[in-house]
Amino acid sequence: MIAIAKPGHGSNVNACWNAIMSLIDTHAHLAGETLSGDLEGVLQRALARGVGRILAVAVDRTSSEESVALAQRHPQQIWASVGVQPNYVAEIAAGDRERIAALATDDCVVAIGETGLDRYWKDVPFDLQQSAFTWHLELACQCQLPVIIHMRDCGDDVVAAVRPFAGPSGVRGVMHSFTGDERLLADCLELGLYISFAGMVTFKKSDALREVARRVPDDRLLIETDSPYLSPEPVRHIRPNEPANLVHTAQCLAATRGCSIERLAEFTSANALRLFRRGPLE
Repeated sequence: MIAIAKPGHGSNVNACWNAIMSLIDTHAHLAGETLSGDLEGVLQRALARGVGRILAVAVDRTSSEESVALAQRHPQQIWASVGVQPNYVAEIAAGDRERIAALATDDCVVAIGETGLDRYWKDVPFDLQQSAFTWHLELACQCQLPVIIHMRDCGDDVVAAVRPFAGPSGVRGVMHSFTGDERLLADCLELGLYISFAGMVTFKKSDALREVARRVPDDRLLIETDSPYLSPEPVRHIRPNEPANLVHTAQCLAATRGCSIERLAEFTSANALRLFRRGPLE
């Protein structure tokens, strides 16, 4: 069990910041100048608010290399993923796939991605995205690592792409920053995927998304910041977002699901450790 100091009378999110929690931010972009320029501060503020582990997620070859390097330097706090986000696949150069596949064998790498599909932005041909997504799914199976899946305006396409790889011994993964409806949720759960929510679930107009979040089984729920993007309420106006703000999303989801933030921290962290096949937090 994850030990957590309970806030006292009149507690709110500020009181939770000093609780001894073990929240896991399962999706943050730590590579690049936005957050890496103050990485020590980012990590210290995360620990102060109970975020014991951060998954540094890649979007291309360069950020894959940087994320692995960050995890190697900070093994107690950072895991890494490697891959190419769908809106970057047109920029894949000779040798990139081989380099990413090699990086995937490092002990600090716990996932492939982020990968997936995107019909919102029109910059990358969809067939090119589909080809890259299939390659990521194949790599995940070869490496026996879960995939981090990006989906925007193409839920049915993602489900169709993942289905051939699903099954007891097939691909594992998470739908990151989930914004789908109940039908898509049911499809993703049927495929064995985990469901992760970011800051959008806290927005005032996200009642429908909160209802979807309420329906996710305890053993499939994850939380993330998608830093440096998607700052949650009540810090939505503050940029950049960072892992320390995960506590706001955690509190929102706990209230939505009718449980304590302590209980939510316990089962979402257990889920992350199980999906990424890592031991208890140190």
